[in-house]
Amino acid sequence: MQEPGLYHLLFISAALFFIAVFGFFTRRNLITMLMSIELMLNSVNLNFIAFNKYVWPGRLDGLFFTIFIIAIAAAEAAVAIAIIINLYRTHKSIDVEQAEELKF
Repeated sequence: MQEPGLYHLLFISAALFFIAVFGFFTRRNLITMLMSIELMLNSVNLNFIAFNKYVWPGRLDGLFFTIFIIAIAAAEAAVAIAIIINLYRTHKSIDVEQAEELKF
């Protein structure tokens, strides 16, 4: 079986990114919006790994950026889930439209 090339990985990454953007702009649930952001970050990670493997195979810059993004995504998810839990405790909903107090 043939190994996927750079263009295949870039196509998959672009598809993941645009699915995530669509999910972010069309959903009103904070959990699905958070999942869309995580999907965007994973598509960026896929780009870093693909370029590291096919364009600069001797360097590890793409891998270091990917590990850094994974750490940032974990911290972002923990903070976002804490905010969502606090919002649910106070408003009994995680709908974006009902979170008027967070706008100001």
